[in-house]
Amino acid sequence: MDERTRRPARPRQRVIHLEPVPAGRMRIVYALLCLGLIGLGGRMAWLQVVQSRDLEARARSLQTQRTDPLGTRRPIVDRSGRLVALDEERFRLWAHPRYFNFPGDDPQRVRPPLEVARRLSGLLAVPMAELVKRIGDRPSGIRLAEGIDPETASEIRRLGISGLDLEAYPYRVYPQGDLFANVVGFLNLERVPQAGLEQSRDEDLRRHEQSRSLRRGADGTPLPDSLSPGVFFGDDLRLQLTLDARLQELAAKALTAQVKKWKARKGVAIVMDVRNGELLALASTPTYNPNRYWSFPAARFREWSVQDLYEPGSTFKPINLAIALQEGVIQANGRVNDTGQLQVGGWPIFNHDRQGNGVIDFPTVLQVSSNVGMVQAMRNLKPSVYWDWLYRLGIETRPDTDLPGAQAGQLKAKELFTTQPIEPATAAFGQGFALTPLKLTQLHALLANGGRLVSPHITRGLRAGDALASSGRSSGQQLLRPEVTRTVMAWMESVVDKGSGKGAKTPGYRIGGKTGTAQKAHNGVYIPGARICSFVATLPVNDPRFVVVVVVDEPQGDNAYGSTVAVPVAKQIIDGLLVLEQIPPQVAVNAAPE
Repeated sequence: MDERTRRPARPRQRVIHLEPVPAGRMRIVYALLCLGLIGLGGRMAWLQVVQSRDLEARARSLQTQRTDPLGTRRPIVDRSGRLVALDEERFRLWAHPRYFNFPGDDPQRVRPPLEVARRLSGLLAVPMAELVKRIGDRPSGIRLAEGIDPETASEIRRLGISGLDLEAYPYRVYPQGDLFANVVGFLNLERVPQAGLEQSRDEDLRRHEQSRSLRRGADGTPLPDSLSPGVFFGDDLRLQLTLDARLQELAAKALTAQVKKWKARKGVAIVMDVRNGELLALASTPTYNPNRYWSFPAARFREWSVQDLYEPGSTFKPINLAIALQEGVIQANGRVNDTGQLQVGGWPIFNHDRQGNGVIDFPTVLQVSSNVGMVQAMRNLKPSVYWDWLYRLGIETRPDTDLPGAQAGQLKAKELFTTQPIEPATAAFGQGFALTPLKLTQLHALLANGGRLVSPHITRGLRAGDALASSGRSSGQQLLRPEVTRTVMAWMESVVDKGSGKGAKTPGYRIGGKTGTAQKAHNGVYIPGARICSFVATLPVNDPRFVVVVVVDEPQGDNAYGSTVAVPVAKQIIDGLLVLEQIPPQVAVNAAPE
């Protein structure tokens, strides 16, 4: 056969002989597979039945982001909506030196604190050496600064330095400075209220906030199924005051200047709406700045006009005459004989100048501020009835007011008052009992509004958004007949027209008033030479709307009287009040007084 046509030989096939697997080994493998399946099923059952709740809770904790309330507070505004207190966002700067790194650096490189301090020094207004000292050799958790404003915080973020953290927190700010410090108070660095309305209205000032728990999916998408209703609700309520920032500033400046001029210990000026008890101004000096409260002595944090007691002296005489008129022991056209001095129960009583004024009517009694004339006017009133009236007027009762820390006055025991003739005699010219300037204001409002005892207050409640509450309605318990109060108001007008209150006279307006220069007592003993000078004004007399009270404690100088110390302050306040409240003149400017 030709080689070209010869077929290639077929390769020989290798025959592999497989030995059969032993049946025992197959059973072992099968058993192992079955055991694995049983174990897997058991594990799945254990996870899904026994441990399901624990695993679900762990998953929820990883998926849920919890945000606790910051503890923000509602703003406080004056009667016109001017901000008095508010929360601002501030920041704390924390440093972690072991992570210090600048943008573009190798992630493994750690910058020294000196370079970080150099970049932060200008923004924080802190010397670089001081920042390096604060950092020290601690690797993490260092508080570098506090109270950083949002603008500075943004600048720090722009630096892009790793290892710096900014922690946001609310910070209470008082834009009016010391203007309302005596009534609003302040929060300390731990945001705990320490005085004023911040303390007494703490619950009302806390903003409605809830802890938030927001679930997220694997890609970060929020899952709303776990949110409770109202969790994102945030109120916009504000606490509105009755005080007027413009009048408050005017009163504070006039009072501070006069206290400084007479080197007095302290002073207060109060303006009240006699119809509803709203206070338009409550200024006292010395005061403090609530934004820097730590720089002032703690004694300034209390508002003495509602907490400290004093004997009102002659400013209480119109109230006594109203009581006598109400009880019918004197008549509107009656007269008394002022001899200049008299004896009561063995005690001598004198006029302030120890001079007699003869037979005078009751307007003249107020004009010359006659102590003897007042004793003569009140001597026909039974001491028990007199004491009952002082008690009914609330002399020793805490006023119904929202002013924090308001105190009750002091009144002698009824038995002593009725058995010792000197007690009702001295009470006739405002001594022997004590009250606060706020209480005196309330009682003069009683004379001005027709005999109603209104409650003095400085808040109008919470209001939403930009809404403001209007003035409250007339209220108060009726204690005196209106015709009685009108008579006394006419007598007080004569004090401004002809007597010691002439300095408060304003052309075109009918103003009533009464000055007072009282001895100052401490622990029942009068302090030699120490005086409290005061003045009370009511305007306009034909339709009373406001009472202005000025009290100055211990002015120095022989010429320190209510007419020289307190009246000038009241005059400035009255002039401003007439403009701010747009009260039109009642009489022609050149008309002669009635």
